[in-house]
Amino acid sequence: MDRSELILNKDGSVYHLKLKPENLSSTVILVGDPFRVDKVTKHFNNIEFKTQNREFKSVTGFYKSKRITVVSTGIGSSNIDIVLNELDALVNLNLETGEVLNSKKSLNLIRIGTSGAIQNDVPVDSFLLSKMAIDIDGFMLNYDLSNIDNKSFTNYISEKHQIQDQLYCYDCSSELYNKFNSNDINRGITITCGGFYGSQGRSIRLSASHKNNLSEIKKIKYKNYNATNLEMETAIIYAMSELLGHNAISLNAILANRNLEEYSVKPENTVENLIEYTLSKL
Repeated sequence: MDRSELILNKDGSVYHLKLKPENLSSTVILVGDPFRVDKVTKHFNNIEFKTQNREFKSVTGFYKSKRITVVSTGIGSSNIDIVLNELDALVNLNLETGEVLNSKKSLNLIRIGTSGAIQNDVPVDSFLLSKMAIDIDGFMLNYDLSNIDNKSFTNYISEKHQIQDQLYCYDCSSELYNKFNSNDINRGITITCGGFYGSQGRSIRLSASHKNNLSEIKKIKYKNYNATNLEMETAIIYAMSELLGHNAISLNAILANRNLEEYSVKPENTVENLIEYTLSKL
């Protein structure tokens, strides 16, 4: 492999994450905010390794007897692209030669993120498990998606919503879904947007276009699941995991309800509660 494809640091670690294969657990918790890494790892019994480069902070340690790596991704689809490619390289490539290893490894990727609801029955300060996620801005069209069966969803949005855009809907890991599902968490279809303002229909001084019209998006109901929330990473995590052979789940702390124009008065508490819920299920 051309060294301009996968860049390594002088110590042999991957370029952005500054991780080596031995630093990484097979269970990886993904958080956006670097400060949230410490909020997760304060629950650990001990810390084995830590590093940080830019917004990418990584800590590996033990929660009870389980080895876990927590990685901050920063915000948005392009950052997930960096993180997922480098995590996969750590377990499935010989970093010295760039060759793909004969024996493939699958990571369990668990996102703990924040999100805004778009349905009245998803209250602020609740939790939501992303059963599926739609890449509304088409970031994954940068990759070859020919091996992903999207025909059913394409037919659905064309017939039911007259949407002709090339949109893809990706599923979570069924194994991780069963592990994290409970009566204490909502379930639905997450809409992954490329940005926070215009991409999610927000207008400050610039008027948003009709492209991602919330009134239309929230009408989507596919395989008995409603479009429930907006955020910026989940569909890319699900898509890349499917393509690379990893297992992924996204757990969302609902801090806002766009439909009701509400925002949490205790967002830190809600995120902390979701962290504790996630760790208890591991």
